[in-house]
Amino acid sequence: MIRVFPRRTQWTPRDDLAFVGGPTLFRPPEQSVRISVAFKWDIPEAERLYQSWKQYYSDVDMGGPALGSKGEEFVAGRFLKPGITITSRGCPNRCWFCSVHERDPEVKELPIIEGWNVVDDNILATSDDHFLKVCEMLKRQKERSIFSRGLEAARLTAWHAQMLADLKPDRLYFAYDTPDDYEPLVEAGRVMREAGIPKVRHVLMAYVLIGYPKDSFESAEGRLKQTIQAGFTPMAMLWRDEQGMHRDRKWLKFQRRWARPRLIYQKVSQKFTQLHLRS
Repeated sequence: MIRVFPRRTQWTPRDDLAFVGGPTLFRPPEQSVRISVAFKWDIPEAERLYQSWKQYYSDVDMGGPALGSKGEEFVAGRFLKPGITITSRGCPNRCWFCSVHERDPEVKELPIIEGWNVVDDNILATSDDHFLKVCEMLKRQKERSIFSRGLEAARLTAWHAQMLADLKPDRLYFAYDTPDDYEPLVEAGRVMREAGIPKVRHVLMAYVLIGYPKDSFESAEGRLKQTIQAGFTPMAMLWRDEQGMHRDRKWLKFQRRWARPRLIYQKVSQKFTQLHLRS
């Protein structure tokens, strides 16, 4: 199967049947073509690519999260590069900024496919048995595990934390999207430290949603600093409209400053030093 992507991301496959953009001069033989659309703002480009590929192949179709396609069983390496795995689909939450619940409102546990980077919609909403089997699979991997989709702090238990700590993971990403996420995040930080996750090496990360309607720079920076106080390295995630845009370029600049751990802690360290010298 030929897979086509409107844009390249860090998760895009790079094999000979994965294409970013239109058909090339030297094309694979006749076979099905599937255009994967992850973001709504890529739909116009996907529609253009559909017409381009349709000139050379008879079986061309579009699908993906942006088009409301329900999550089916995961095939390693097909639409995500090798090493990335999805062991469940769906999320029971109804977050206003997320569309997962619109296409997969219930959690569906899938057969567990080998990989080290878990990108489930909400893996902490799966059963204990499923989570245990995922952790057992991760222990077999040569690469240190990553949970990069965002662990829901409110669902984290001491048992989950110990399972995660035993993996000696490279990165664990949580999320601080709305004000009511903060107290669970603080508790998650405490539980993870008690389980043995060190503060150093930026193992504990947290996506922080910024720039949404009625947000302010002062409020956003406050949430980012709270994230550090809770024991997490913040990763600012800029809200975008359905065209994939944010109309205020100041927010783009602000987001870049709060999405690089080295710069974040350099800035925080400098402020701490200045306050210490004044006291």
